[in-house]
Amino acid sequence: MVVGTSGDIFFELGIIIIIATMGGYLARLLRQPLIPAYILVGVILGPVLNLITNQEVVLTMSEIGISFLLFTVGLELDLKKLRDIGSIATLGGLLQFIFLFSTGFLVASVLGYIPLEAVYMALVLVFSSTMVVIKLLSDKRELDTLHGRILIGLLLMQDILAILAISVLSTINNLSALTLLAAVLKGASLFVIATLAAKLVFPRIFKFAAKSQELLFLLAVSVSFAFSLLFTLFDFSIAIGAFIAGVSLANLPYNIEIVSRVRPLKDFFSTVFFVSLGLQIVLSTFSKIVVPLIVFLIFTIFFKTLLNIVIVAVFGYEKRTSFITAISLANISEFGLIIVMAGRTMGHISEEFLSLVIILTTITIITSTYFIKFNKGFYKTLKPFIAMLGPFRTNVHQLHYIQKEEPHEVIMIGYDRIGYNIYQTLSKINEDVLIVDFNPDIIKRLIKKQIPCIYGDIGDIEILERLDLKSVNTVISTIPEIQENLLLIKKVKEHNKDAMIFVTAYQVEEALELYDEGADYVILPHFLGGEHVSLLLEDVSKDVNKLLDTKMQHIRELNLRKELHPHHT
Repeated sequence: MVVGTSGDIFFELGIIIIIATMGGYLARLLRQPLIPAYILVGVILGPVLNLITNQEVVLTMSEIGISFLLFTVGLELDLKKLRDIGSIATLGGLLQFIFLFSTGFLVASVLGYIPLEAVYMALVLVFSSTMVVIKLLSDKRELDTLHGRILIGLLLMQDILAILAISVLSTINNLSALTLLAAVLKGASLFVIATLAAKLVFPRIFKFAAKSQELLFLLAVSVSFAFSLLFTLFDFSIAIGAFIAGVSLANLPYNIEIVSRVRPLKDFFSTVFFVSLGLQIVLSTFSKIVVPLIVFLIFTIFFKTLLNIVIVAVFGYEKRTSFITAISLANISEFGLIIVMAGRTMGHISEEFLSLVIILTTITIITSTYFIKFNKGFYKTLKPFIAMLGPFRTNVHQLHYIQKEEPHEVIMIGYDRIGYNIYQTLSKINEDVLIVDFNPDIIKRLIKKQIPCIYGDIGDIEILERLDLKSVNTVISTIPEIQENLLLIKKVKEHNKDAMIFVTAYQVEEALELYDEGADYVILPHFLGGEHVSLLLEDVSKDVNKLLDTKMQHIRELNLRKELHPHHT
C-alpha cells in the first residue's frame, strides 16, 4: 500500500501525527515554539514530498480543531471580566475594522487586483487568528491579564464581523438590505436559543450527567456538535457555533471538568489544523506572488501593529499594554482562510490568490508565535521607537491604591495562590506591604479593601522604576518566571544591597541559578507543600482532634480567600 496515493485516511493521518510529533519534539529540544514546527511538517509532507494527497479530509479535521479550540475558549470565558474592556472591544474593534479594511482595499487595488479580489484581501488583512493568539496566551497563562482580556474582546468582535462578512460574500451575487437583515435576525435568534438553553435546560441535564465523568464528557461534546450543526443550518460557520456552545456552558459548575476532558481533543485536532496550512501551499505559484506577498507582510506586521497600538492607546491604555496587544494581532486569521476558500468555491478568486493567502497566513502565524512568546523582549527593544508616537493617556486605566507617600517596608509581587498566605502572615506582624500584581481583578479587589497595591508586571522596567527599591527591607516574588526574577534581583541589588530578596521557581536548576545571582531564598512550592503535609501528619498523629481543628481553620481561610479572589479558588 503506497501512502499518499491509496487515499487511506488512517495511514495519512498516522503519518501526519507521527511526523508532527517528531517536529514538535525537535522544536522543544531547540526551545522553539511548536506551531511553526507543525506548519513546516505540513510543507514537507505536502508540497515537498507529496506524501499526503487527501487534503479534503485533513481540512475537515482541522476545522474540527478550530471548533474544539473555540469551544474551550467559550467554556473558560467569563463575560463579566470583559465588562471593563467593553468599549475597546466594540468601538475599538469597529475602528480597527474600518481603518484596516479601507487601507487594505486601497493597497490591494494599487497592486492591480480587481475590486472583488481587493475586498477579499482587505477582509483577510483585517482579521487576526483567534486560535493562535488564545493558544499562546493560554500557554503563557496570560488570559487573565489586562492585555489578554483586551485581545479576547477584540478577537470576539473580529469573529462576529467575520461571520457577517462570510454571510455577505455568500450572497454577494444577489446582495440586498433584505439579505443583511435576514443574517442579523438569524444570528439574534440563535443567540436567544443559546441563552434560554443555558438558563433553563443545561443546568438540569448536566446535573444528572455530572454523576458520570464519561457521560459528562459526551454530553458536552454533543452540545458542541449540536450548536455547530444548528449554526450550519442557518449558514453560519461550524466554529462560531462551537464557541457559542462553550459560552452557554461556561456558567455551569462543571465547566472545569469539561475543559480538562475536551482539551486533549482540541490539542489533537489543532495540531492537524497547523499541519494542514503547510499542506495547502502551492510552491509552483510562489514566483508570481513574491511582490504582493512582501507588501502584505509589511502591511500585516508593521502597519497593522502600528494602527492597533494607536487604537488601544486612544482608549487610555499604557504603552506596554498597547504594544503587547497590538503585536499579538500581527497575523492572519483562520477565518481569513475560510473566507478565501469559500471565495474559491464560488469562483470569486483564483488558485494563485488562494495560495498567496495561505502562504501569507502561514508566515504571519510563524512570526506571531515568536512575537507573542517574546513580547516583553520586543517591547524592551522597541520602547524608544514607541515613545516617538507621543504621550499616552496612561492615567485613564491605571489601577493602584497607595494611601501614603512614605516608602513601604515590603514589596510583594504576585498575590495569587501562595502570595495570599504570605500577605496574611506579614499583616499579622504589622509589616507595611505593597502588592504588585498583573491581574486587574485582584488589584480591584485589593483597592476595595484599601490594601496598598499597583497593577503591573515586574518584567516591565517602568513598573520597577515606580517602586521605591532604595528604602525597602524585603522584596518577595511569588511569580515563577526565571527571567523576570533575574531582572528583579538585578534591579534590587543595584538600588539596595541590604534588602532581602525572596523569589519563586518551579525547577531545581532555576532555583540554583537564582541563588547564584543573589537571591536570599528561593521558594519551591512543591517542596514546601510536601514539608507542610509532613509536619501536619506528625502533629496530628497523636491527637485526631487536631486534624479537625486544622481542617476547620483551613476552611475559614479558604472562604476568606474566596471573597477576595473567587475565580481562582
